[in-house]
Amino acid sequence: MAKQSRSIANAGLVDGALQACPNRPSCVCSTDPRKPHAIAALTIPEGTEDAIAALAEIIRTMPNTRILKQEANYLHATFTSRVFRFIDDVELLLDGDQVQVRSVSRVGHSDLGANRKRVEAIRARFQ
Repeated sequence: MAKQSRSIANAGLVDGALQACPNRPSCVCSTDPRKPHAIAALTIPEGTEDAIAALAEIIRTMPNTRILKQEANYLHATFTSRVFRFIDDVELLLDGDQVQVRSVSRVGHSDLGANRKRVEAIRARFQ
């Protein structure tokens, strides 16, 4: 496994906010307004008391996942591809009545839309 695929330097909060995407298409982020990266935040369904816990349960049901950090307002998980074992970082940050989301590949330039599809799959299960 390449050393880069183990690095999580491109994940984590900066001043309490999600980081912007790097300048490559293998990232989506609800707080990044640039067109190739922009994606809508997750709306918290009515009646959901603990959005981060609910999202953690959804992520745990998805294949090849690992939750690295879970706090009351933040979650960091990894998704590992089956064949090449590439690691993507998914971060969720509670923000009022929505959850900001970021999904980024640790290595490579393009992800063929995998991070966007993953966020939309999480959104579909959360709604």
